[in-house]
Amino acid sequence: MRYFIDIAYKGTNFAGWQKQQNAHTIQAEIEQKLSWYFKQNIEIVGSGRTDAGVHAFQQIAHFDIEKQISKDDFLYRLNKMLSESIAIKDMYEVKSNAHARFDAVYRSYQYHILTKKSPFIKNDALYYPYKIDIEKMQEATKILLEHNDFQAFSKVHTEVNNFLCQIYKAEWEIQEDKIIFHIAANRFLRGMVRAIVGTLLAIAKNKITIEEFRDIFDSKNRQNAGESIDADGLYLSEVLYDKEII
Repeated sequence: MRYFIDIAYKGTNFAGWQKQQNAHTIQAEIEQKLSWYFKQNIEIVGSGRTDAGVHAFQQIAHFDIEKQISKDDFLYRLNKMLSESIAIKDMYEVKSNAHARFDAVYRSYQYHILTKKSPFIKNDALYYPYKIDIEKMQEATKILLEHNDFQAFSKVHTEVNNFLCQIYKAEWEIQEDKIIFHIAANRFLRGMVRAIVGTLLAIAKNKITIEEFRDIFDSKNRQNAGESIDADGLYLSEVLYDKEII
């Protein structure tokens, strides 16, 4: 039987999602605790990777086990085992061929920016005390929807077949002391969201013009885009699937 688990985590103290040698990762901790719970080796497959320091409101992963699971007992006991930075919000049985990564229709990310210093938020958002031209950033954000090649916003030397991404949503939400960037796409490249936000902030500070922003896409050169912004404010916020897989 195959199960999906719905996970939230604060990525500050982790070396990212994917397990790796000599590093504390979210995937490795969850696999360890699942193996303890079921008293057998359990491996999970996530909907995608998040880098070191990146958080998640929703990450989906699947695993296989030949037994029915009591959801209440599973959630209670597994969450007691896991560190305070990881929470399993839900679990449910899916079709045997359902795949957490390949069956995802789209993924959404948020990037949180604090415009005023707060002593209560640490590693949860980027503190950005500089003047921001929100209107200019909103105008530039619309350009993202006009393109599907994001090579200029991808980390170099990544093992991908192409740099094509279909953006479904890109917008800024303005709150009292915070602005939040929302973006949804069928797939994301490594470092893509942080590079986009860094470039949009450069536009807001008049370091890059709107026309230069358009040219960056055509250049397909990462060096022409803005700097990759800190991981603190980045959240994987939603992973959507067709109902047919459940």
